Amino acid sequence: MLSKEEEKQYSRHLILDEIGNAGQLKLKQAKVLMVGAGGLGCPILQYLTAAGVGTIGIIDLDCVDQSNLQRQILYTYNDIGKYKAKVAATRLSQLNPFITFKTYVEPLTKENAINIFKNFDVIVDGSDNFPTRYLVNDAAVLTNKPLVFGSIFKFEGQVSVFNYKNGPTYRCLFPTPPKSASVPNCSEIGVLGVLPGIIGVLQANEVLKIICEMGTVLSGKLLAFNALSLQQSLFNFEKNPAVNITSLEKNYKTFCRVLNSINEITYSDYKKHPENYNLLDVRNLLERKHHNIGGIHIPLNELLNKLDEIPLNKPLIVYCKSGIRSKKAIEILTNNAIKIDLINLKDGLINSSF
Repeated sequence: MLSKEEEKQYSRHLILDEIGNAGQLKLKQAKVLMVGAGGLGCPILQYLTAAGVGTIGIIDLDCVDQSNLQRQILYTYNDIGKYKAKVAATRLSQLNPFITFKTYVEPLTKENAINIFKNFDVIVDGSDNFPTRYLVNDAAVLTNKPLVFGSIFKFEGQVSVFNYKNGPTYRCLFPTPPKSASVPNCSEIGVLGVLPGIIGVLQANEVLKIICEMGTVLSGKLLAFNALSLQQSLFNFEKNPAVNITSLEKNYKTFCRVLNSINEITYSDYKKHPENYNLLDVRNLLERKHHNIGGIHIPLNELLNKLDEIPLNKPLIVYCKSGIRSKKAIEILTNNAIKIDLINLKDGLINSSF
């Protein structure tokens, strides 16, 4: 039953023939897990909360960073340094006091994914990396949960629904992960601030359609959206009978890893003998001015034209923000026969001191 206050809260739903009282009760009884409370997670969480989804889980270990505020609209400047999942649940409770929130301030892993997923009806993926996407897909399949997928890249986004009524899965569309250095995340390449809002709202729409059993769910379809042209394309794909998920991968980072032959060094190990290395920073100029650990500076997009500036007298440590662009730079240098030891700074400047 809906209380009188809930009837007031959801009055615009209740007058829709496609939802009505029966549909709103389905929403109230539904349990949805949001994987990630970042750019995609923020609008998804807001609209699912407003719509009256009765139980919402949020799993995210990250804290709010100032760079998030350009697109992660649940958070304010005063939230910097606080756990996203906790801040999101507190703020969303102010939007709708009739919702139960379950927060998981921990990473999603192969050890906890199944136990968490089995407590929810629908899984929503707002992650930004391939190991997590494959883990989310596989755990959703093994727990028989529909998965609402979204991804963003600069000005483009994608939406689909996987494992809906035994339909196609993420692995049917993407059987193998791309090269890790070929697809940077938004912290490496940037993203238009409104894009995750657009894609996130589309994901929330799919969740409501699944719960209320209305409309045509994006199962076996991939919606691609371009924010600059507003062009939308809908691609069909089939369930692949060769895809048979019976267990989780032993290590999703290893499964998604390419460029295994690249040598790496941690920042702490580099600091023990910095005199033994040259450094190459491949970030952009703004990042360089904000913080750097020295060495020469050649942005990744200029590297091919400045190969003659590479110092050849010592092993070269290549670095960026998180270790992705630097791997791509090493690939470029290797393909152009730079004859020195090339070493990637593991995890980039994340662990360096400011």
